[in-house]
Amino acid sequence: MILEVLSGIVPIIVLIVLGFVLHEKKFLSKGLDRNLTFLVMNVALPASVFLSVVNNLTVKTLEELAKPLVIGLIVFGANYMLSYFIMRLSRVPRGRKGIFLNTVVNANTIFIGMPLNQALFGTEAISYFLVYYVLNTLSTWTVGAVFIARDGRTQGAGGGKVNLKQILSPPILGLLAALPVLLLGIHLPKPVTETLSYLGTLVTPLSLLYIGIVLSEAGLRSVRFDKDTVVALLGKFVLSPVLTATALYLAVRCGIALPAKLRDTMIVQSAVPALTVLPILAGDADGDVEYATNVVVTSTVLFVVVIPLVMTLLK
Repeated sequence: MILEVLSGIVPIIVLIVLGFVLHEKKFLSKGLDRNLTFLVMNVALPASVFLSVVNNLTVKTLEELAKPLVIGLIVFGANYMLSYFIMRLSRVPRGRKGIFLNTVVNANTIFIGMPLNQALFGTEAISYFLVYYVLNTLSTWTVGAVFIARDGRTQGAGGGKVNLKQILSPPILGLLAALPVLLLGIHLPKPVTETLSYLGTLVTPLSLLYIGIVLSEAGLRSVRFDKDTVVALLGKFVLSPVLTATALYLAVRCGIALPAKLRDTMIVQSAVPALTVLPILAGDADGDVEYATNVVVTSTVLFVVVIPLVMTLLK
């Protein structure tokens, strides 16, 4: 099992190190991080979200998984409320609040969660994975993205009322554009899907290179286990899986039939590391990019230890 986890994590670490080394050797110019932020947020992510919805979902799948989706929606809502309470209790400073909430609630489902789930539970669990994927995508690009957008450190960078630009971010526009294509059963021409696929595959490598650049600029000392990071990691690896398991247990006790693999899938996915795109979102909103980088790196590395424990408890 540890080999399956490592197979998903090693490429992530390698790309972060590559970005770090290239920046240290001055092969990547200063200011490139801002260009990467724009490219990922406004081009690659909308294409990735659009194609993920069109390729991975069907109307029938959504109908069959309606009950698990509702239960998952309740879990995500409860997770946000508890995380918000813990955030206030821990006095997480401005610029870190949105990152903190996203770290605890949302997960890197596509690039770590999906291959891991397939390795652990087989291809027959893919539809169960899609339940969590749909909820995680909606959560990230609606509630999660707005929290980060409103949490900029400079005056006027984010606070105040939620505006339409924060809600209708490029990734959520990609999601909204995909829904009519999905619901109407529209078949897109191959050149269109191929182009979107090429753009979508840029998200992870560019995000990871960006993390490496940020680490280089901040110095390796920026990777640390300060109070805000430790609390976020405890929320990610303890609160989120326990809350998910409790909700699923109560649903079964109430007479709602849920397959064992669905329950296992949702619990494992809730413990998957933070989104690699968090530093990009933080940079775009003038949040604490160093903190976002720190939680992504530490949660990804610690996941090697965490997931065997989660699987042992499930058994």
